[in-house]
Amino acid sequence: MHMTDPRIIVAIDTFDLTLANIILDQLDPNLCKIKIGSVVFNALGKSFLKEVSLRGFKIFLDLKLHDIPNTVYETIVGFHDCSIDMLTVHLSGGEEMLKKAMLAGKSINAKVIGVSILTSLDEVDTLALFDNDLDDQIRYLFKIAIKVNLDGIVCSPLELELANTILGSYSIKITPGIRDIKVGDDQARTMSANDAIENGATFLVIGRPITQAEDISKALQNFNNSICEK
Repeated sequence: MHMTDPRIIVAIDTFDLTLANIILDQLDPNLCKIKIGSVVFNALGKSFLKEVSLRGFKIFLDLKLHDIPNTVYETIVGFHDCSIDMLTVHLSGGEEMLKKAMLAGKSINAKVIGVSILTSLDEVDTLALFDNDLDDQIRYLFKIAIKVNLDGIVCSPLELELANTILGSYSIKITPGIRDIKVGDDQARTMSANDAIENGATFLVIGRPITQAEDISKALQNFNNSICEK
């Protein structure tokens, strides 16, 4: 593994700028990228994105864009003055939206990653929303990702097998729900860091197990060591 593209993405989930900076101070851009979602972005804006970039971190902008194609296009192009490594859009936005997102992504040199079904949704929700069961809906959305040649997808650890089957090994697979280095816990859609990498995850999104650790830099180092042995 070369150090320039770390496989761990640390999620910064606080809208408190001081706290966010305290966390960043203890992280190493050689060992992780930074995930910035809507909580942080809506509170701290582009200036925070630029601050994270200046510190040398690659940014995973997780805003899960979902709008009419032109709006998504313009929104992404609007980040031309920031350095974004990867950004997320909802696969359920449909083919045309995804094509426009890809065009915009190329223009700002950012990879476009599709989100299938939010992990908070269950079988009852997908039946109500899509008249489809969870697995079939995810499979359908992954196939759209392939059709429009998206750069990758976000998938829960338990969807990695399905993602490998449909998307093959070349697509980026970003896996949240990573709980620990060795043992998973009883959360339905979680997995250990090792298992996720072994099951084909390209990048792991890790939040609290790192950001709320007693020693943040040591926690990051430990996660890295555990997956570098693979």
